[in-house]
Amino acid sequence: MVKLSDVNSKLLKAHYAVRGKIVIRAQEMEEQGKKIIYCNIGNPQALRQKPLTFVRQILSLLEYPALMDQPGADKIFPADVIRRARMILEKNPAGTGAYTQSAGIPFIRKAIAGFIEGRDGIPADHNRILLTEGASKGVHTVFTLLTNKDNDGYMIPIPQYPLYSAAIELYGARRINYFLDEGNHWGLDGAELERSIEEAVKNGIDPVAIAVINPGNPTGAVLSRKNIGMVIRFAKKHGLAILADEVYQDNVYAEGLEFHSFAKVMHELGEKEVTLFSFHSVSKGFLGECGHRGGYMEIRNMPDDVYAEVIKLLSIGLCANVDGQLVTYLMAAPPQPGDESYELYAKEKGAILGDLKEKAGILGKGLNEIEGMSVDVPEGAMYAFVKFDLPHPKGVDPEAMTPAERHKYETARDSKYCLRLLEGTGICVVPGSGFGQRPGTLHFRTTFLPPKEDILELVGKMKKFHVSYVAKLLEA
Repeated sequence: MVKLSDVNSKLLKAHYAVRGKIVIRAQEMEEQGKKIIYCNIGNPQALRQKPLTFVRQILSLLEYPALMDQPGADKIFPADVIRRARMILEKNPAGTGAYTQSAGIPFIRKAIAGFIEGRDGIPADHNRILLTEGASKGVHTVFTLLTNKDNDGYMIPIPQYPLYSAAIELYGARRINYFLDEGNHWGLDGAELERSIEEAVKNGIDPVAIAVINPGNPTGAVLSRKNIGMVIRFAKKHGLAILADEVYQDNVYAEGLEFHSFAKVMHELGEKEVTLFSFHSVSKGFLGECGHRGGYMEIRNMPDDVYAEVIKLLSIGLCANVDGQLVTYLMAAPPQPGDESYELYAKEKGAILGDLKEKAGILGKGLNEIEGMSVDVPEGAMYAFVKFDLPHPKGVDPEAMTPAERHKYETARDSKYCLRLLEGTGICVVPGSGFGQRPGTLHFRTTFLPPKEDILELVGKMKKFHVSYVAKLLEA
């Protein structure tokens, strides 16, 4: 029998907070009949976001093409849906049940290149676009490609999405934390990047890449073009590749802000020496098709011999699932004005993004009214990283602790808070320690994906819980 001592030590060190112990406890409570408001993960359709009609109609016909030839099919499916499904089958006659090329179906990769060109106004090479099972698979591909020595290091933002910290452990690499500036809308600071990399080099780490999440997870911040240019110049100075996690590019809510891709800024700067890996996914945005596990990775500034190794790596896994590839295609090539499906598609898309914007405002405003809590109203993405204050127990002086002792102390405090919040209110959020936070601060991450009535309920319950929790600590 395999024992825990036999398990890969790298796996034992890896943690993935958004599906950790608190979520397991929430599932236990739900099985006991208690209502849970799940705010732990960006899983839109699990939280009652409806699938886009156009996407599901196309998939229905591709999974069972005989439907197109049934009497009355033209009364069930719009004409452009049937035309599109037939076109896809002509270009991929093997259908959804056959393996594809390792890099993905060629016409889909060409469509994504067209999507990038339309989004950014820059050229894109479909031969440097790879279809992946969600953005996560693309990130793992890059870690496999680049991690070569035990002291190879990856710069990751703090707070970060725990995919990155977990992958660093799994691949036996080293973590280089750079802190985002909470007092400046979670922006990136060049001096902080320099501090971070200098400290890493002093500790014997060889930095190989920097990861940037834009719009931010868990912060909801949207980077400026100036910030992105700064990161590109920093990467060139230090010989780093860039991992640009851009899965929330459609989720920008704040007035006056817009999404800028790393590819566009890099093109405008004329940068041809920094390797860029850009990731996008059908799980986020307004599609919310998490279960279909579709996405793509675009690579820029990579020699042909290195790219051949990427293709070899993908070949080992055969190919991304075909339905995920198809949904990625539909994201890149949606209905256009004049198409029969366009009006409904635009209406559904607008309703989803408008609802998310409204809920971001409700959540941010409501939590900021709670004494001892503060949060930037999310500018983008699907999350808020909420700061909260708790009194220390009598006789405890965190300043007297070693860094390791303080980290353990603060991790226990935010984890206990989130567990008690769950058990007392049914609200499931993730402790800030699962994403990383500055010493001396406590946070939790929450989504604003649940229905509006649940967000309103969450704000009310959170206020009552926090006041009561703090009062009990003061009495102790």
